[in-house]
Amino acid sequence: YDADSKKKVVPELMPRALYWFRWGAAYTWITGFLLMGLVYYMQPNLLPSESTMGKGTGIAISLVVILVAFFVYDALWKALAGKEQAGVVVSFAIVAVVVFGLSRIFSGRALFIHLGAVFGTIMALNVWMRIWPSQKKIIAAIKGGTAPDGATVALAGLRSKQNTYMSVPLLMTMLSNHYPTIYGSDLGWLILLVLVLVGWGAVKLLYIKSADTAPAKF
Repeated sequence: YDADSKKKVVPELMPRALYWFRWGAAYTWITGFLLMGLVYYMQPNLLPSESTMGKGTGIAISLVVILVAFFVYDALWKALAGKEQAGVVVSFAIVAVVVFGLSRIFSGRALFIHLGAVFGTIMALNVWMRIWPSQKKIIAAIKGGTAPDGATVALAGLRSKQNTYMSVPLLMTMLSNHYPTIYGSDLGWLILLVLVLVGWGAVKLLYIKSADTAPAKF
């Protein structure tokens, strides 16, 4: 769109689209957390059968990991702003440490779904705390006929891209519950890390394809 068209179209369409994005994220997280409670907190699925840890302690560890993850992620990417490759390497290293640590505590099934819960929580909070506030500023600037702040645009774009990268591994962790030979393996934690890399690789290929100048063929 040219500048005049953007002033007319963006303030009308973007708030409507973002309304569904942010409330869809909230609904998905709330229902997912309720399922987590029903399947893992109220049933004997969180800890291995041979575990000596109390169920309450296991639930406390689960909640801390899920809720603290976003703030660690957010602080990391603020510190490494403009250093995307380094941020990816550090992020994966942290994921690997968390996955291995939780594999010593939780059952294999719970381990897989907990990484999905961590990614899902980060994605939902990204939408509400970073993407939506940034988009409101962008919409206001375009509506007022001024150029949006570059840093705000970059933040919204980066967090949206990271949400896309997390979405594929998240889907894999959800599907993993149907494959006990995978999550029940002694090397389940390593398989989970491989799935994260495969998911990120798949999204990277999609981004490369979308940047291709050749017209899409259906």
